[in-house]
Amino acid sequence: MATVIVVTNQKGGVGKTTTCAAFAGIFRSRGKSVLAIDMDPQGNLSFSLGTEDRGYTIHDVMKKTCDIRDAIKTTHICDVITSNILLSGSELELPAERREYILREILKSVKDEYDYIIIDTPPALSVLTINAYTAADDLIIPMTPEILSLQGIAQLRETILAVKKYYNKKLNIRGILLTKYVAKQKLANEVAEMVQIVADQLGTVVLEDKISVSVAVAEAPAHQEVITTYSPNCRAARDYIKVCEYLYPEIAKKK
Repeated sequence: MATVIVVTNQKGGVGKTTTCAAFAGIFRSRGKSVLAIDMDPQGNLSFSLGTEDRGYTIHDVMKKTCDIRDAIKTTHICDVITSNILLSGSELELPAERREYILREILKSVKDEYDYIIIDTPPALSVLTINAYTAADDLIIPMTPEILSLQGIAQLRETILAVKKYYNKKLNIRGILLTKYVAKQKLANEVAEMVQIVADQLGTVVLEDKISVSVAVAEAPAHQEVITTYSPNCRAARDYIKVCEYLYPEIAKKK
């Protein structure tokens, strides 16, 4: 039975897609079966994982115009359900009744076929985001060490708590992950201290391991590679491996 991992933040540019791709690559490198689902109409995860812009997408799956298996594409990294700009119309197209549960119901038919299902979410608190939260087992919140990013998480808090109360009581907020981190920057350390307050309110933690800033993180998607294969020796790649092994110790290599 797959563990469903949702990576989220309503602010863009904080490393959601990079985190999804990195986790997918790490899981696959440890022999795990992975399905990545792009729930962002911008389709950045779809591109990053090397999928072609054709065939059925998550938009078709959620509208129930195709079976979920018809939308799964296989890449050199993992299986992927892609997204495109048509997904942005979901607020108007999805039925009003039980619309928050659509994704969770759809995933039931494939959860036994994967070890992990990783979902990238849009930078907005929409019906797509709520569907992802309702379907999730684990929630990971990446953020950059900036004041505006901190404000984004504070606003995200109300939605997460509402979903836990009404739609998914088992939702596990695994932690807040600081990305693009430079330890010597004063602001980075000040924000890291403030975000602990938000983490306490969410009943979670600020993950001890942080993702270092690296130009390779920005370069990897252009080559349709994940950071851990594009530049395996860079510090950010090593950071992602440490975070992934900490959160999911079952994948850690035996010493």
